[in-house]
Amino acid sequence: MPRVSRDYLDRRREEILAAALRCFAREGFHRTTMQDIVAESGLSPGALYRYFAAKEDLIAAIAARHHAAELALLRDAAERADVRLALRALVRAFLERLSDPGEQEWRRVTVQLWGEALRSPRVMRVVREGLDEPLAALASLLRRVPGVDAAATARLTASLFQGLVLQQAWDPELDVAAYARAAESLIDAVLGAAPARHSALVRQPRSRTSRQRR
Repeated sequence: MPRVSRDYLDRRREEILAAALRCFAREGFHRTTMQDIVAESGLSPGALYRYFAAKEDLIAAIAARHHAAELALLRDAAERADVRLALRALVRAFLERLSDPGEQEWRRVTVQLWGEALRSPRVMRVVREGLDEPLAALASLLRRVPGVDAAATARLTASLFQGLVLQQAWDPELDVAAYARAAESLIDAVLGAAPARHSALVRQPRSRTSRQRR
């Protein structure tokens, strides 16, 4: 029997993941069966099960690929010397991806996973892994801004993006470009103003009286 090349195996794996993503986005994670993915991919059941034993294995692999791409965007932005420009570039990079049909498929699946994570510990791990590393990378970038609570601001920034993903799942015609402009304006307003004027994002120094009480 001829040996199968690594390139061939990798291509087959990618075909399966692409077929699974289409099924999950179209039919939903719960309604999709492994047989649906076999039919969508055009491969045999044996070919599918050679790579993935269950739907959870498929979603973990799909998520890992997308999470790695998102983390790369964050790390590229963090290399910029100017934090404001880095954040603006990050906004553009993330939101431009939402115009890609393949990315929109993944985001529809993402919304389903948020709900599934509440009942499945394994899916919860997938969701948390996709959030924890980007939050840490974003907080590392924000620590370069004097007076800013980096961890809280990173989580707030992630929440804004998650909210847009949810809204786009409800309304595919959502004006993402307008959202990007608003986000960039917010970045300019926060980083261009005196820290004390932005109590929601900036740590406020304790008064002398409060320090004496401790």
